[in-house]
Amino acid sequence: MSTTAGTTVTPPSTRDAEILIDAARRATEAAGVTVSITVLDAGGRLLAFRRDHQAALISGETSTRKARTALQMGAPTADLVVLVKPDGPLHSLPTALDKPLLFSAGGRPIHREGHLIGAIGIGGAPEQDHSFAGATVAAPA
Repeated sequence: MSTTAGTTVTPPSTRDAEILIDAARRATEAAGVTVSITVLDAGGRLLAFRRDHQAALISGETSTRKARTALQMGAPTADLVVLVKPDGPLHSLPTALDKPLLFSAGGRPIHREGHLIGAIGIGGAPEQDHSFAGATVAAPA
């Protein structure tokens, strides 16, 4: 548990991560797409990962980088894409770190009681990853 200004916030558990994975899986299966899904805690540590059998191998890496980017930047990755364009203020950031970030739609921070507690990344269906991640984070536990 973390305490901030007298408020105790319970970090996400493995069970919480599995609930998110299940919600994402239902959304992607309903759409008929195959993806990889990564859930990280607030420290960037892996809580859960799932790759559909037919999902592209690289989708595992993209889902993890999207989750890491959403976590470190504290914002959905879809909202950050414009910042890394050649004329954007953060154009060199994607390659400036040991663990590169990925500014592509599909990563969402996860908040609990107003605190950032982790992130989810979905990779595999670029035109839909952002909506899958949003629906997953908004789904009731």
